[in-house]
Amino acid sequence: MAITIGVDSAVAHEQSGTPRSYGAALAVLATVFFMWGFATVLNDILVPHLKSAFRLDYAQSLLIQFVFYLGYLVMAMPAAKVLERTGYKLAVVVGLLGMAASAAVFVPAAMLESFGAFLLALFLLASAITLLQVAANPYVAVIGAPETASSRLNLVQAFNSLGTTLAPLFGGLLIIGRSVTGTAHGTVVLSAQQRAADVGTVELPYTLVAVVLLALALLVWRVRLPDLGKETRRAARAERSRHSLWRHRNLVFGVPAIVLYMICEIGIGSTLVNFMSMPKIGGLTHERASEYLMLYWAGAMTGRFVGAWLMRWIPPQRMLAAASIGALVLAGAAITTSGHVAMWSLIAVGLCNSIMFPTIFTLGIRGLGPLTEEGSGLLIMAIAGGALAELQGMLADHIGLQLSYLLPWACYGYVLFYALWGSRATGALADERLVS
Repeated sequence: MAITIGVDSAVAHEQSGTPRSYGAALAVLATVFFMWGFATVLNDILVPHLKSAFRLDYAQSLLIQFVFYLGYLVMAMPAAKVLERTGYKLAVVVGLLGMAASAAVFVPAAMLESFGAFLLALFLLASAITLLQVAANPYVAVIGAPETASSRLNLVQAFNSLGTTLAPLFGGLLIIGRSVTGTAHGTVVLSAQQRAADVGTVELPYTLVAVVLLALALLVWRVRLPDLGKETRRAARAERSRHSLWRHRNLVFGVPAIVLYMICEIGIGSTLVNFMSMPKIGGLTHERASEYLMLYWAGAMTGRFVGAWLMRWIPPQRMLAAASIGALVLAGAAITTSGHVAMWSLIAVGLCNSIMFPTIFTLGIRGLGPLTEEGSGLLIMAIAGGALAELQGMLADHIGLQLSYLLPWACYGYVLFYALWGSRATGALADERLVS
Protein backbone atom coordinates (compact mmCIF):
# COMPACT_ATOMS: atom_id res chain seq x y z
CA MET A 1 0.00 0.00 0.00
CA ALA A 2 1.08 3.55 -0.55
CA ILE A 3 1.59 4.03 3.15
CA THR A 4 3.55 0.90 3.96
CA ILE A 5 7.10 1.78 3.17
CA GLY A 6 10.02 -0.29 1.98
CA VAL A 7 13.56 0.38 0.76
CA ASP A 8 14.86 0.62 -2.79
CA SER A 9 16.69 3.03 -5.08
CA ALA A 10 14.96 6.07 -3.59
CA VAL A 11 16.57 5.36 -0.23
CA ALA A 12 19.85 4.58 -1.94
CA HIS A 13 19.78 8.11 -3.38
CA GLU A 14 19.34 9.48 0.15
CA GLN A 15 22.09 7.32 1.58
CA SER A 16 24.50 8.39 -1.16
CA GLY A 17 23.98 12.03 -0.20
CA THR A 18 21.65 12.93 -3.06
CA PRO A 19 18.13 12.99 -1.56
CA ARG A 20 15.41 12.34 -4.07
CA SER A 21 12.94 15.19 -4.61
CA TYR A 22 9.23 14.50 -4.38
CA GLY A 23 8.29 18.10 -5.15
CA ALA A 24 6.14 17.23 -8.18
CA ALA A 25 4.19 14.60 -6.24
CA LEU A 26 3.62 17.02 -3.34
CA ALA A 27 2.46 19.75 -5.75
CA VAL A 28 -0.17 17.44 -7.25
CA LEU A 29 -1.23 16.30 -3.79
CA ALA A 30 -1.53 19.91 -2.64
CA THR A 31 -4.13 20.43 -5.40
CA VAL A 32 -6.04 17.35 -4.23
CA PHE A 33 -5.93 18.63 -0.63
CA PHE A 34 -7.24 22.00 -1.87
CA MET A 35 -10.27 20.48 -3.60
CA TRP A 36 -11.42 18.24 -0.77
CA GLY A 37 -11.03 21.14 1.66
CA PHE A 38 -13.07 23.32 -0.67
CA ALA A 39 -15.86 20.75 -1.03
CA THR A 40 -15.92 20.00 2.72
CA VAL A 41 -16.30 23.61 3.87
CA LEU A 42 -19.13 24.29 1.44
CA ASN A 43 -21.06 22.39 4.12
CA ASP A 44 -20.65 25.43 6.38
CA ILE A 45 -22.63 27.39 3.79
CA LEU A 46 -25.20 24.61 3.31
CA VAL A 47 -26.00 24.41 7.04
CA PRO A 48 -27.40 27.95 7.46
CA HIS A 49 -28.75 28.01 3.88
CA LEU A 50 -30.77 24.79 4.09
CA LYS A 51 -31.72 25.58 7.71
CA SER A 52 -33.53 28.68 6.43
CA ALA A 53 -34.85 27.16 3.21
CA PHE A 54 -36.34 24.07 4.91
CA ARG A 55 -37.11 25.83 8.24
CA LEU A 56 -34.96 23.45 10.33
CA ASP A 57 -33.82 23.79 13.93
CA TYR A 58 -30.10 23.64 14.82
CA ALA A 59 -30.08 19.89 15.46
CA GLN A 60 -31.82 19.16 12.15
CA SER A 61 -29.54 21.46 10.17
CA LEU A 62 -26.44 19.85 11.68
CA LEU A 63 -27.60 16.52 10.27
CA ILE A 64 -25.71 17.82 7.23
CA GLN A 65 -22.43 17.44 9.12
CA PHE A 66 -23.59 14.29 10.93
CA VAL A 67 -24.29 12.42 7.69
CA PHE A 68 -21.17 13.80 6.01
CA TYR A 69 -18.79 12.69 8.76
CA LEU A 70 -20.64 9.42 9.20
CA GLY A 71 -19.17 8.65 5.79
CA TYR A 72 -15.69 8.64 7.33
CA LEU A 73 -16.73 6.13 10.00
CA VAL A 74 -18.41 3.78 7.53
CA MET A 75 -15.90 4.05 4.69
CA ALA A 76 -12.45 4.40 6.32
CA MET A 77 -11.69 0.67 6.48
CA PRO A 78 -13.24 -0.15 3.06
CA ALA A 79 -11.20 2.73 1.64
CA ALA A 80 -8.03 1.17 3.05
CA LYS A 81 -8.94 -2.11 1.30
CA VAL A 82 -9.51 -0.26 -1.97
CA LEU A 83 -6.13 1.41 -1.58
CA GLU A 84 -4.46 -1.94 -0.97
CA ARG A 85 -5.90 -3.36 -4.18
CA THR A 86 -5.50 -0.37 -6.48
CA GLY A 87 -2.33 1.35 -5.29
CA TYR A 88 -1.94 5.00 -4.43
CA LYS A 89 -2.40 6.71 -7.79
CA LEU A 90 -5.51 4.85 -8.92
CA ALA A 91 -7.06 5.28 -5.46
CA VAL A 92 -6.69 9.07 -5.78
CA VAL A 93 -8.21 9.04 -9.27
CA VAL A 94 -11.15 6.91 -8.09
CA GLY A 95 -11.65 9.22 -5.11
CA LEU A 96 -11.74 12.32 -7.32
CA LEU A 97 -14.17 10.70 -9.76
CA GLY A 98 -16.36 9.69 -6.82
CA MET A 99 -16.35 13.27 -5.56
CA ALA A 100 -17.34 14.55 -9.00
CA ALA A 101 -20.23 12.09 -9.26
CA SER A 102 -21.41 12.97 -5.74
CA ALA A 103 -21.33 16.71 -6.48
CA ALA A 104 -23.50 16.04 -9.52
CA VAL A 105 -26.15 14.42 -7.26
CA PHE A 106 -26.80 17.85 -5.71
CA VAL A 107 -28.55 18.89 -8.93
CA PRO A 108 -31.42 16.34 -8.76
CA ALA A 109 -31.59 16.86 -4.98
CA ALA A 110 -32.29 20.55 -5.59
CA MET A 111 -34.80 19.79 -8.32
CA LEU A 112 -36.67 17.43 -5.98
CA GLU A 113 -36.43 19.94 -3.10
CA SER A 114 -35.55 16.97 -0.91
CA PHE A 115 -33.48 17.44 2.24
CA GLY A 116 -33.03 13.65 2.38
CA ALA A 117 -31.54 13.65 -1.13
CA PHE A 118 -29.06 16.34 -0.05
CA LEU A 119 -28.04 14.15 2.88
CA LEU A 120 -27.49 11.20 0.53
CA ALA A 121 -25.33 13.34 -1.77
CA LEU A 122 -23.28 14.50 1.23
CA PHE A 123 -22.72 10.91 2.43
CA LEU A 124 -21.51 9.88 -1.02
CA LEU A 125 -19.23 12.92 -1.21
CA ALA A 126 -17.71 12.13 2.18
CA SER A 127 -17.17 8.49 1.17
CA ALA A 128 -15.10 9.59 -1.83
CA ILE A 129 -13.12 12.11 0.24
CA THR A 130 -12.39 9.36 2.79
CA LEU A 131 -10.50 7.40 0.14
CA LEU A 132 -8.39 10.47 -0.60
CA GLN A 133 -7.77 11.08 3.12
CA VAL A 134 -6.73 7.48 3.81
CA ALA A 135 -4.15 7.65 1.03
CA ALA A 136 -2.86 11.20 1.05
CA ASN A 137 -2.28 12.07 4.73
CA PRO A 138 0.08 9.19 5.59
CA TYR A 139 1.68 9.38 2.14
CA VAL A 140 2.77 12.97 2.78
CA ALA A 141 3.86 12.10 6.32
CA VAL A 142 6.29 9.37 5.19
CA ILE A 143 7.50 10.85 1.90
CA GLY A 144 10.52 12.41 3.58
CA ALA A 145 12.46 12.47 6.84
CA PRO A 146 10.32 11.51 9.89
CA GLU A 147 11.61 14.45 11.94
CA THR A 148 10.03 16.89 9.45
CA ALA A 149 6.77 14.96 8.97
CA SER A 150 4.65 17.42 10.99
CA SER A 151 6.14 20.38 9.11
CA ARG A 152 5.54 18.72 5.73
CA LEU A 153 1.95 17.70 6.46
CA ASN A 154 1.17 21.15 7.86
CA LEU A 155 2.52 22.67 4.64
CA VAL A 156 0.37 20.52 2.35
CA GLN A 157 -2.63 20.89 4.68
CA ALA A 158 -2.19 24.64 4.26
CA PHE A 159 -3.37 24.20 0.68
CA ASN A 160 -6.35 22.30 2.07
CA SER A 161 -6.96 25.38 4.20
CA LEU A 162 -6.68 27.59 1.11
CA GLY A 163 -9.64 25.62 -0.25
CA THR A 164 -11.53 26.01 3.02
CA THR A 165 -10.82 29.75 2.94
CA LEU A 166 -12.13 30.31 -0.57
CA ALA A 167 -15.16 28.01 -0.24
CA PRO A 168 -17.20 30.41 1.97
CA LEU A 169 -16.62 33.23 -0.52
CA PHE A 170 -17.66 30.97 -3.41
CA GLY A 171 -20.70 29.64 -1.53
CA GLY A 172 -21.62 33.09 -0.22
CA LEU A 173 -21.72 34.52 -3.73
CA LEU A 174 -23.34 31.62 -5.61
CA ILE A 175 -25.58 30.08 -2.91
CA ILE A 176 -26.44 32.47 -0.07
CA GLY A 177 -26.03 35.67 -2.12
CA ARG A 178 -28.58 34.43 -4.70
CA SER A 179 -31.20 33.40 -2.10
CA VAL A 180 -34.01 35.31 -0.45
CA THR A 181 -33.20 34.14 3.09
CA GLY A 182 -29.48 34.81 2.69
CA THR A 183 -29.87 38.48 1.84
CA ALA A 184 -32.58 39.34 4.39
CA HIS A 185 -32.26 40.41 8.02
CA GLY A 186 -34.06 38.15 10.46
CA THR A 187 -36.37 35.22 9.72
CA VAL A 188 -38.22 35.14 6.39
CA VAL A 189 -41.27 32.99 5.64
CA LEU A 190 -40.82 31.69 2.09
CA SER A 191 -43.53 30.96 -0.44
CA ALA A 192 -43.31 27.62 -2.26
CA GLN A 193 -41.83 29.37 -5.30
CA GLN A 194 -39.25 31.24 -3.22
CA ARG A 195 -38.20 28.06 -1.42
CA ALA A 196 -37.73 26.26 -4.75
CA ALA A 197 -35.58 29.15 -5.96
CA ASP A 198 -33.50 29.20 -2.75
CA VAL A 199 -32.91 25.45 -2.81
CA GLY A 200 -32.05 25.67 -6.52
CA THR A 201 -29.13 28.01 -5.91
CA VAL A 202 -26.93 24.99 -5.08
CA GLU A 203 -27.13 23.60 -8.62
CA LEU A 204 -24.64 25.91 -10.34
CA PRO A 205 -21.85 25.81 -7.73
CA TYR A 206 -21.91 22.04 -7.35
CA THR A 207 -21.94 21.57 -11.13
CA LEU A 208 -18.82 23.73 -11.34
CA VAL A 209 -17.19 21.70 -8.56
CA ALA A 210 -17.95 18.46 -10.42
CA VAL A 211 -16.33 19.76 -13.62
CA VAL A 212 -13.17 20.86 -11.79
CA LEU A 213 -12.90 17.49 -10.02
CA LEU A 214 -13.12 15.64 -13.33
CA ALA A 215 -10.30 17.78 -14.72
CA LEU A 216 -8.19 17.14 -11.61
CA ALA A 217 -8.75 13.37 -11.89
CA LEU A 218 -7.40 13.53 -15.45
CA LEU A 219 -4.36 15.51 -14.27
CA VAL A 220 -3.54 12.99 -11.52
CA TRP A 221 -3.94 10.13 -14.00
CA ARG A 222 -1.38 11.69 -16.34
CA VAL A 223 1.21 12.63 -13.67
CA ARG A 224 3.71 10.05 -12.39
CA LEU A 225 3.44 9.48 -8.64
CA PRO A 226 5.73 7.20 -6.56
CA ASP A 227 3.99 4.04 -5.33
CA LEU A 228 4.72 0.57 -3.96
CA GLY A 229 4.77 -2.67 -5.85
CA LYS A 230 2.66 -5.68 -4.85
CA GLU A 231 5.63 -7.68 -3.56
CA THR A 232 6.59 -4.90 -1.16
CA ARG A 233 3.03 -4.67 0.12
CA ARG A 234 2.89 -8.43 0.81
CA ALA A 235 6.18 -8.30 2.70
CA ALA A 236 4.95 -5.36 4.77
CA ARG A 237 1.74 -7.20 5.72
CA ALA A 238 3.79 -10.11 7.07
CA GLU A 239 5.89 -7.70 9.13
CA ARG A 240 2.82 -5.96 10.57
CA SER A 241 1.39 -9.21 11.92
CA ARG A 242 4.17 -9.35 14.52
CA HIS A 243 3.28 -6.05 16.21
CA SER A 244 0.35 -4.53 18.14
CA LEU A 245 -1.13 -1.05 17.82
CA TRP A 246 -2.13 -1.00 21.49
CA ARG A 247 1.49 -0.67 22.60
CA HIS A 248 1.64 2.84 21.13
CA ARG A 249 0.28 5.42 23.59
CA ASN A 250 0.58 8.24 21.05
CA LEU A 251 -1.88 6.43 18.75
CA VAL A 252 -4.25 5.22 21.50
CA PHE A 253 -4.70 8.76 22.83
CA GLY A 254 -4.38 10.30 19.35
CA VAL A 255 -7.59 8.73 18.02
CA PRO A 256 -9.86 10.46 20.59
CA ALA A 257 -7.82 13.65 20.12
CA ILE A 258 -8.82 13.67 16.44
CA VAL A 259 -12.46 12.87 17.36
CA LEU A 260 -12.69 15.75 19.83
CA TYR A 261 -10.79 18.19 17.62
CA MET A 262 -13.23 17.51 14.78
CA ILE A 263 -16.17 18.38 17.07
CA CYS A 264 -14.50 21.77 17.60
CA GLU A 265 -13.65 22.49 13.97
CA ILE A 266 -17.00 21.41 12.53
CA GLY A 267 -19.21 22.64 15.36
CA ILE A 268 -17.74 26.13 15.25
CA GLY A 269 -17.51 26.36 11.46
CA SER A 270 -21.07 25.14 10.95
CA THR A 271 -22.67 27.56 13.42
CA LEU A 272 -20.47 30.62 12.97
CA VAL A 273 -22.75 32.24 10.37
CA ASN A 274 -25.74 31.89 12.71
CA PHE A 275 -23.63 33.12 15.66
CA MET A 276 -22.55 36.28 13.82
CA SER A 277 -26.16 36.88 12.75
CA MET A 278 -27.39 37.04 16.35
CA PRO A 279 -28.44 40.63 17.27
CA LYS A 280 -26.30 40.70 20.43
CA ILE A 281 -23.20 39.48 18.53
CA GLY A 282 -22.97 40.95 15.03
CA GLY A 283 -26.51 41.36 13.68
CA LEU A 284 -25.27 40.42 10.19
CA THR A 285 -27.18 38.94 7.28
CA HIS A 286 -26.15 35.42 6.34
CA GLU A 287 -24.59 36.75 3.14
CA ARG A 288 -22.43 39.21 5.06
CA ALA A 289 -21.59 36.65 7.77
CA SER A 290 -20.34 34.20 5.11
CA GLU A 291 -17.61 36.72 4.26
CA TYR A 292 -16.44 36.69 7.89
CA LEU A 293 -16.60 32.88 7.87
CA MET A 294 -13.90 33.07 5.22
CA LEU A 295 -11.65 34.77 7.80
CA TYR A 296 -12.12 31.85 10.20
CA TRP A 297 -10.76 29.46 7.57
CA ALA A 298 -8.13 31.98 6.43
CA GLY A 299 -6.77 31.87 9.97
CA ALA A 300 -6.42 28.10 9.67
CA MET A 301 -4.59 28.49 6.36
CA THR A 302 -2.22 31.17 7.68
CA GLY A 303 -1.50 29.18 10.82
CA ARG A 304 -0.55 26.09 8.83
CA PHE A 305 1.93 27.97 6.66
CA VAL A 306 3.45 29.62 9.74
CA GLY A 307 3.32 26.37 11.71
CA ALA A 308 5.07 24.43 8.95
CA TRP A 309 7.90 26.97 9.11
CA LEU A 310 8.10 27.14 12.92
CA MET A 311 8.15 23.36 13.34
CA ARG A 312 11.54 23.27 11.71
CA TRP A 313 12.81 24.48 15.10
CA ILE A 314 9.98 24.05 17.62
CA PRO A 315 8.85 20.51 18.61
CA PRO A 316 5.32 19.76 17.37
CA GLN A 317 4.12 18.89 20.90
CA ARG A 318 4.94 22.42 22.08
CA MET A 319 3.23 24.00 19.09
CA LEU A 320 0.13 21.87 19.71
CA ALA A 321 0.08 22.84 23.40
CA ALA A 322 0.35 26.55 22.57
CA ALA A 323 -2.45 26.30 19.99
CA SER A 324 -4.68 24.46 22.49
CA ILE A 325 -4.19 27.11 25.18
CA GLY A 326 -4.98 29.85 22.64
CA ALA A 327 -8.17 28.06 21.58
CA LEU A 328 -9.28 27.66 25.22
CA VAL A 329 -8.81 31.38 25.88
CA LEU A 330 -10.56 32.52 22.69
CA ALA A 331 -13.48 30.08 22.92
CA GLY A 332 -13.93 31.11 26.55
CA ALA A 333 -14.11 34.76 25.48
CA ALA A 334 -16.72 33.93 22.82
CA ILE A 335 -18.87 32.23 25.47
CA THR A 336 -18.62 34.92 28.18
CA THR A 337 -18.66 38.19 26.19
CA SER A 338 -20.89 39.73 23.52
CA GLY A 339 -20.74 41.99 20.47
CA HIS A 340 -17.60 42.21 18.36
CA VAL A 341 -15.39 40.84 21.14
CA ALA A 342 -17.28 37.54 21.09
CA MET A 343 -17.51 37.50 17.29
CA TRP A 344 -13.81 38.12 16.65
CA SER A 345 -12.77 35.74 19.42
CA LEU A 346 -14.60 32.89 17.74
CA ILE A 347 -13.25 33.83 14.31
CA ALA A 348 -9.72 33.86 15.75
CA VAL A 349 -10.12 30.29 17.00
CA GLY A 350 -9.49 29.28 13.37
CA LEU A 351 -5.87 30.39 13.75
CA CYS A 352 -5.45 28.05 16.73
CA ASN A 353 -7.18 25.19 14.92
CA SER A 354 -4.71 25.47 12.06
CA ILE A 355 -1.99 23.04 13.13
CA MET A 356 -4.10 20.73 15.26
CA PHE A 357 -5.21 18.03 12.83
CA PRO A 358 -1.94 17.53 10.91
CA THR A 359 0.12 17.71 14.11
CA ILE A 360 -2.06 15.23 16.02
CA PHE A 361 -1.98 12.96 12.95
CA THR A 362 1.81 12.91 12.61
CA LEU A 363 2.32 12.54 16.37
CA GLY A 364 -0.19 9.68 16.32
CA ILE A 365 1.62 7.64 13.66
CA ARG A 366 5.12 8.41 14.94
CA GLY A 367 7.09 5.25 15.65
CA LEU A 368 4.44 2.89 14.23
CA GLY A 369 6.82 1.50 11.60
CA PRO A 370 5.02 -1.27 9.65
CA LEU A 371 1.84 -0.45 11.61
CA THR A 372 1.62 2.99 9.96
CA GLU A 373 -1.10 1.77 7.62
CA GLU A 374 -3.49 0.55 10.33
CA GLY A 375 -2.73 3.50 12.58
CA SER A 376 -3.43 5.93 9.77
CA GLY A 377 -6.72 4.17 9.04
CA LEU A 378 -7.83 4.58 12.66
CA LEU A 379 -6.88 8.27 12.70
CA ILE A 380 -8.74 8.89 9.43
CA MET A 381 -11.75 7.02 10.83
CA ALA A 382 -11.60 9.37 13.82
CA ILE A 383 -12.44 12.25 11.47
CA ALA A 384 -15.98 10.89 11.87
CA GLY A 385 -15.91 12.86 15.13
CA GLY A 386 -17.19 15.73 13.00
CA ALA A 387 -20.57 13.97 13.06
CA LEU A 388 -20.69 14.60 16.82
CA ALA A 389 -21.02 18.32 16.10
CA GLU A 390 -24.68 17.30 16.06
CA LEU A 391 -24.39 17.36 19.86
CA GLN A 392 -23.65 21.08 19.71
CA GLY A 393 -26.78 21.57 17.65
CA MET A 394 -28.80 19.81 20.34
CA LEU A 395 -27.17 21.96 23.02
CA ALA A 396 -27.91 25.10 21.01
CA ASP A 397 -31.59 24.19 20.80
CA HIS A 398 -31.78 23.72 24.59
CA ILE A 399 -29.38 26.23 26.17
CA GLY A 400 -28.73 28.70 23.34
CA LEU A 401 -26.09 28.88 20.62
CA GLN A 402 -23.56 30.90 22.60
CA LEU A 403 -23.48 28.53 25.58
CA SER A 404 -23.27 25.53 23.23
CA TYR A 405 -19.62 26.47 22.59
CA LEU A 406 -18.88 24.98 26.01
CA LEU A 407 -18.67 21.65 24.16
CA PRO A 408 -15.74 22.59 21.88
CA TRP A 409 -14.13 24.45 24.81
CA ALA A 410 -14.01 21.20 26.79
CA CYS A 411 -12.68 19.31 23.76
CA TYR A 412 -9.75 21.72 23.45
CA GLY A 413 -8.87 20.76 27.01
CA TYR A 414 -8.31 17.16 25.89
CA VAL A 415 -6.15 18.30 22.96
CA LEU A 416 -3.96 20.15 25.48
CA PHE A 417 -3.68 16.93 27.53
CA TYR A 418 -2.63 15.06 24.40
CA ALA A 419 0.05 17.64 23.59
CA LEU A 420 1.50 17.54 27.10
CA TRP A 421 1.37 13.80 27.83
CA GLY A 422 -0.69 11.59 25.51
CA SER A 423 1.48 12.21 22.43
CA ARG A 424 4.63 10.73 23.98
CA ALA A 425 5.56 7.74 21.83
CA THR A 426 5.90 4.31 23.45
CA GLY A 427 7.10 1.10 21.81
CA ALA A 428 8.51 2.99 18.81
CA LEU A 429 9.40 0.87 15.75
CA ALA A 430 11.80 1.57 12.92
CA ASP A 431 10.86 4.49 10.67
CA GLU A 432 9.77 3.84 7.10
CA ARG A 433 10.46 5.45 3.74
CA LEU A 434 8.60 5.79 0.50
CA VAL A 435 9.43 3.61 -2.50
CA SER A 436 9.06 5.01 -6.00
